[in-house]
Amino acid sequence: MTGITILLHIPLNPGAGGRVMTVVGSNWGASLPRRSWYGIAGAALLIASGAIHLDLYLTGYNSIPTIGWLFLLQIIAAFALAVVIPLTGLRLAYAAGAGFAISTLGGYLLSLKIGLFGFTEVRTTAGIVAGLIDVAAFAVLAAGAVSGLELARRVVGAVAAVSVVALGLTAVALATPKTQPQPTASSGGQMLKARDIGGVNLLTNAKGLTLYWFAPDTSTKSVCYGSCAAYWPPVTGTPSAGLGVTGNLGTITRTNGAAQATYDGHPLYTYIGDSASGQDSGNNLNLNGGLWHIVVITG
Repeated sequence: MTGITILLHIPLNPGAGGRVMTVVGSNWGASLPRRSWYGIAGAALLIASGAIHLDLYLTGYNSIPTIGWLFLLQIIAAFALAVVIPLTGLRLAYAAGAGFAISTLGGYLLSLKIGLFGFTEVRTTAGIVAGLIDVAAFAVLAAGAVSGLELARRVVGAVAAVSVVALGLTAVALATPKTQPQPTASSGGQMLKARDIGGVNLLTNAKGLTLYWFAPDTSTKSVCYGSCAAYWPPVTGTPSAGLGVTGNLGTITRTNGAAQATYDGHPLYTYIGDSASGQDSGNNLNLNGGLWHIVVITG
């Protein structure tokens, strides 16, 4: 850092006697206060979280009813707060950022554990990373909001405690997510049924859950594995036609050797967002690399 020192050994006011003035300073200005560093770090964390949610939004979440526009609002809020907090330095902005981060985490955990607006989240790397970032953003911005105040030490202790609790809840939710519908056992096969939903004759499994087909699949191969299969459990086993079911039933072999049921050349799946018969919340969603469609029974 460059310093400037000015020594004056001549009287500034000849009538007032001799004076010496020494000025010591920096041409870089005063160093940033601690709270500003909290703001910069918090803004960076909000941007990271917003970027992850933006990627999820563009790759399919935008097609999910209610969840789609909530994701968009969340992205806008994250980037807006990331600008406002370091730019203004207002404690209110810090507090708003901390509240936003912890509420975002809460929404994720609710969706993961019990579902939210008809949508159930599954464990993914992106979701886990975003959740950890949200905890860190809350801790940093909440600490920044009280930095420099007399009660800072007491409040920072509370912030640390809340952060630890948030991490614990995140770990529990990730370890015990909502029980996902399991692929139907293949030992005895299963009977597929016809059901009228919204005036359309749709194919369902034996429990009445709506069945779907995935656009990127072929008549001989499923491309839905990993997290995709967690969202869209394959219908396994050899299918049989129940009352009202017409069309061609068959099977393909998945990579683990299990038989997956097909209808008119489409491998079949259920959707974790459907919790009861008569629901078709997965229809026309663009998730996990492609479009999902209900299976309309052909004449």
